[in-house]
Amino acid sequence: MNFIIITSFLLFSIVFFFARKRASRIEEARDREFWDREKRANFVRRKSLDGLDYITIPNELLNMKPAVTTEALNACIRELNDLSEYQIVNLTGYTNTDLKLAYGTANITILSDFDLHYTNLVTLLQKLAELLHENNEDALAAATLEFAVSTGTDVSKSYYLLADIYQEAGTPEKIGALISHAQKINSMMKDSIVQRLREAYQ
Repeated sequence: MNFIIITSFLLFSIVFFFARKRASRIEEARDREFWDREKRANFVRRKSLDGLDYITIPNELLNMKPAVTTEALNACIRELNDLSEYQIVNLTGYTNTDLKLAYGTANITILSDFDLHYTNLVTLLQKLAELLHENNEDALAAATLEFAVSTGTDVSKSYYLLADIYQEAGTPEKIGALISHAQKINSMMKDSIVQRLREAYQ
């Protein structure tokens, strides 16, 4: 009996040792790959940003006139108009190394600004849509969220609220297209958003 226990323990120790060693080699290889890419990225020259997918906020959102207005709603619309003056690009899912390799190290600051403006945009659109929904302005709320979704937002609440509005409006067939949009987002949130939409509405 003791022999079996000792043998089992030794086998387990050997397997654990080799598994840990293999995991360590994989981690070291990943670290080397990361630093190799970072080193190459730091020597990439500035490239044109003309090919980026710049986002333009639609005039119908900038000039919306809700039937019932509140100070919070008006403040959101003003902020949206202010934000429209900036260049906005969705760079969700890209690391700084990815961006430097693609567009050059000298562009990293401006690219970070573009992405920050995008983060501010989708956060503001979600807030605006919630306020519109609370004030029974569901048509405007849907238009706001549809624009957010069209930009590839990974704000999960935007998808869930839009699906709720479709359901309440008697147009659940639109949720299928919403799921298709969610499947295309470049974010770790994609799978959880798609799964929840499918579980709740299909």
